[in-house]
Amino acid sequence: MAGIVIDTRGLSCPLPVLKVRKLMRSVTPGTAVQILATDPLAEYDVRAYCAASACEFRSVNKLEDGVLSMVIQKR
Repeated sequence: MAGIVIDTRGLSCPLPVLKVRKLMRSVTPGTAVQILATDPLAEYDVRAYCAASACEFRSVNKLEDGVLSMVIQKR
């Protein structure tokens, strides 16, 4: 489980990935971040963000009520 959680539930694209990008600028390498999202496109946006930045997409799980739980880690 990640030590930092970003709750973007209820936000629509592109707000979830913008919040992730803003936070990831301030975390140290090796830090894992959990992202909670209800926007089904958030997974694709976060994966694309990770591919273009110094982050690794670690996992995605579908929780109840359509919530996605994603974990990324800064390299």
